[in-house]
Amino acid sequence: MIFTLKALVEKLGGELIGDDVEVNHVASIANAEVGSITFITDTKYRKSLADTKASAVILAEENKAFSTLPRIVTDNPYAYFAKVSALLNPKDVATKGIHPSAFVGTDSKISASCGISPNVVIGQNVSLADGVVVGAGCFIGDNVVVGKNTQLQSNVTIYADCVIGANCNIAAGAVIGADGFGYANQDGAWVKIPQVGRVLIADNVDIGANTTIDRGALDDTVIEQGVKLDNLIQIGHNCVIGEHTVIAGCVGIAGSAKVGKRCLIGGAAMILGHLEIANDVTISPGSMITRSLKKADTYTALMPFQTHDEWLKTAASLRHLTELNEKLKRLENQLAELKQTD
Repeated sequence: MIFTLKALVEKLGGELIGDDVEVNHVASIANAEVGSITFITDTKYRKSLADTKASAVILAEENKAFSTLPRIVTDNPYAYFAKVSALLNPKDVATKGIHPSAFVGTDSKISASCGISPNVVIGQNVSLADGVVVGAGCFIGDNVVVGKNTQLQSNVTIYADCVIGANCNIAAGAVIGADGFGYANQDGAWVKIPQVGRVLIADNVDIGANTTIDRGALDDTVIEQGVKLDNLIQIGHNCVIGEHTVIAGCVGIAGSAKVGKRCLIGGAAMILGHLEIANDVTISPGSMITRSLKKADTYTALMPFQTHDEWLKTAASLRHLTELNEKLKRLENQLAELKQTD
């Protein structure tokens, strides 16, 4: 795709400064070339503006004087760049209709504008709204509802009774609605608890490759609108993830945890079950959250890495920390007594 800068501004807003050049692809500031449009968000990249070979740049008001290139000035260059990238790299239009190798159960309602790829299995009483795209090898269980323009990439599995909203994108290998991890102990043996809830996913949710979202035991697991999930995330049964929360890869959230709105959760963080995370919380990568977080803030629960030998010394010191505190209190008391005798 080719756009002029004027056409981009007319479509997306912003202020055009300089010539109305054409651009046909996006690129990083270091690897840009003629025809590229790039961006900067941090003042530390100002020096790179002089060396870039891009045809145009997207930047904020505070940086506009540091380049003579044709440029678009906007409040949020990163988000603007994302929108430009989407315009220059439109998704392939899926072939409408149902491939002959697909299986569709009875009483299922599939819009004529849907695209159903080879080897898809669709259960009974399924509803697929206008523009839904189902990639090769997907499985959609009985009574599933999928909203308009949602895309399932290859080999996605959606278990029975789940509800997926509109404009969602579910990447390859994701599993929605598998049984949650629920067992009761009886005389030392584990008895499986039937998982009879659903997974409810609202509009505009993205789910990464091989991410799993378990169905509820009794109540539903809920992913609210605008949530963005990275690859390889585990969300346990009965969890609620608040709207516009973003979760990075390899995060694990145990059952019945409730995560607030607009939270940012770093990669490989762990949240224990039945905890509540307030709105607008940031959790640093690798953190283990063991109690509810009632206040919006940034939380970190990990030790900076060391060499193994240094870590062993640190761990040994931590083991004796209580003992050292008690000794310190005794010394403080003795010092106070000496001062009194003076």
